[in-house]
Amino acid sequence: MVGSRSFSDASLPLFAGTAPASKRPETVKQPSYIRDHRKRLRDRFLSGGATAMPDYELLELVLFRAVPRQDMKPLARQLLEVFGDFNAVISAPLPRLLEVAGVGEAVATELKIVEAASHRLSRARVLQRQVISSWDALLDYCHTTMAHRETEQFRVFFLDRKNVLIADEEQAQGTVDHVPVYPREVVKRALEHNASALILVHNHPSGDPTPSSADIDMTGQIRDAARTLGIELHDHIIIGRSCEISFRARGFL
Repeated sequence: MVGSRSFSDASLPLFAGTAPASKRPETVKQPSYIRDHRKRLRDRFLSGGATAMPDYELLELVLFRAVPRQDMKPLARQLLEVFGDFNAVISAPLPRLLEVAGVGEAVATELKIVEAASHRLSRARVLQRQVISSWDALLDYCHTTMAHRETEQFRVFFLDRKNVLIADEEQAQGTVDHVPVYPREVVKRALEHNASALILVHNHPSGDPTPSSADIDMTGQIRDAARTLGIELHDHIIIGRSCEISFRARGFL
């Protein structure tokens, strides 16, 4: 019969769902130099922690989970070149991450998981704790969640009579230089939480935490509205790229 082939013909395609053993993903071995490099980095991290590791090596450790069989040092260095430092890479918006050559869904997802974990850990250090005794942790949380944002975000911390932080809420998101804030809504949420005091927080994407006249006016409006209901405004903190400003410390409250 013309064109017929025996079942022993090596040119026949394999059955659906199979592939030659040499090409199956699970049999592709990691090059020894990559495997050894990864082991050395992991050992250093486990023995000495992250403090002695430069940003690109810490970033490599994160990327190892997303891409199991490639040298991740070039991508780690490229991400740092684009965004600046480890925190900025982790905090970068998803669309911007995906614009970087070599960053696919797996890499972007891994970075966002690390970001979410860091936010949750830092939040756990301040929620249900007295603010006075955990002030540094509160500032760390604010910087972790807000310092590298590309748009303004306005948050409110609600405190009880003992100054224990009972709730943390994002009230509004805005643009690169403005966020809409409604004093009535802030006070309404305070009443719903049965809060006795408030701390306001927002970020300046420019990196400069110096308050604008609009920031000062808005703070005064919230202070006055809260005070009529017996709620104290303890502070308003503006988060910059690497520092913050306290309205209370600067004499604005």
